[in-house]
Amino acid sequence: MNKFPPITSLPPTKRPCHVTAAADLDGTLLTTRSSFPYFFVLCLEAGSLFRAALLLLVAPAILFTYILLSESAAIQILIFVSLAGLRVRDVELAARAVVPRFYGAYVRKDSWELFNACTGRRVVVTANPTVMVADFVREYLGAECVGTELEVDSRTGRFTGRVKGGVLVGLKKKEAVKRVFGDEMPDLGLGDRETDHDFMALCKVLLTLCISSIYILLSYAYICFDQDSTNQLFPWQEAYMVPKDKKATSVPAEKLKSRTIFHDGRLVRLPNPLTALLTLLWIPFGFLIALFRVFFNLPIPARFVRYTYRLTGISLSINGNPPPAPSPGSKGSLLVCNHRTALDPILVSIALGRPVYCVTYSVSRLSTAISPIPSVSLTRDRATDAARISALLDKGHDVVICPEGTTCREPFLLRFSALFAELSDRIIPVAINVRQGTFFASTVRGWKFLDPYFFYMNPRPGYEITFLEPLREEETCGKGGKDPIEVANHVQRVIATALGFECTALTRKDKYMKLGGNDGKVENLKSLKKSE
Repeated sequence: MNKFPPITSLPPTKRPCHVTAAADLDGTLLTTRSSFPYFFVLCLEAGSLFRAALLLLVAPAILFTYILLSESAAIQILIFVSLAGLRVRDVELAARAVVPRFYGAYVRKDSWELFNACTGRRVVVTANPTVMVADFVREYLGAECVGTELEVDSRTGRFTGRVKGGVLVGLKKKEAVKRVFGDEMPDLGLGDRETDHDFMALCKVLLTLCISSIYILLSYAYICFDQDSTNQLFPWQEAYMVPKDKKATSVPAEKLKSRTIFHDGRLVRLPNPLTALLTLLWIPFGFLIALFRVFFNLPIPARFVRYTYRLTGISLSINGNPPPAPSPGSKGSLLVCNHRTALDPILVSIALGRPVYCVTYSVSRLSTAISPIPSVSLTRDRATDAARISALLDKGHDVVICPEGTTCREPFLLRFSALFAELSDRIIPVAINVRQGTFFASTVRGWKFLDPYFFYMNPRPGYEITFLEPLREEETCGKGGKDPIEVANHVQRVIATALGFECTALTRKDKYMKLGGNDGKVENLKSLKKSE
């Protein structure tokens, strides 16, 4: 029998003030009750497509075990299939770079507000592996994480697929809470299923029923006159069940302890079983469609591609006034864009209806070979790069440049490098947005040469190119006498305003340190791979 009241019975205006709290994760602090989607993400990002397919194949057996046999056994199977044989580092990176975005989108509003209102120690206790959820819990929920610990082969640095000390379910979860809190049990307990009752019963007042009974008798007169106060006075309401609710409200991203600005992984949507199945079935067909879209449009002149894109299911929206080509003998213009995917310069060229030059970092030879527009590789040496870009402009070529230095998926703009502002006064800001419904066309840890193909693998991919007004003379460095950093910041704000995005001071290095544990430089990535 359920001996704890539902959290919905607690009026928002009468919430008790707690100091410490212990709460479950799936179904309690999250609107999603199943951990399958998050394990599927780990399988795909830290393992392989085949491992993800295997997990989906055995999912019915795992569900059968969970319902009819044992929750603990089902989770052990889930862990073994998902993580056995994977390197610890790969799982840690995926758990840090990919999984938190999905968790963060499904934090449940009512339980999170009660949990977050606690002014002292907050602990999330979960049957999921600690390595899988610890980064999210710490960074986005501002809490400690106690999860199932996994066994690691010390010789290979890989997970064996077995757990240490058992899965945190039922009494195991209760013991874990005791170890964490010691003699001072949590003031508040939150759970969503019967196996959470054991640790929820550890609330302080539930262990001191005798003292609390006296308190109830002394408070009886007040209760008679204020029925709402019972939620604060009755001790058995220091633990609450979070009922299943498919329409439960999620917490807005800005209300969490951290915002998702950088994330990795190829999947756009949370891969619940049906979505995961449809995605896996789509991949081979999607790849063939991507090849067709690339090589069908490749030989077509830029001024006609916008029309053939429609024939192949690609949406291209062109706004503003595209600048005309430079007149003979005049210098070219700098088309300064925010950076969404590696295809940005190509789509700008298509929107203009003529070839333009682009400058790139670390682009694969395959991408360069099949690119429909000419490109010049930069070295990240400021003087050398400035000379190369200036030479193109002096020859009358328009040049597309992305001063963020790397892509950003979320509605944020990274800090703009000021180099472009020193090279020309003919600066045209270009705002770019992209629609990717199934796959992301950028990656930090994956195979970057496949990025364009993943964009074209989306069933209905889309680009929106907006040409903004060129900078006025008084807004430039040369004739206007402005500082290059001031010009770069101005262009960043202009593009952000057009897109409805938010400006940040974050850089390419910040992104790669967050998602890959390195600075993103090619030479350092090669050294890291050799050391591994």
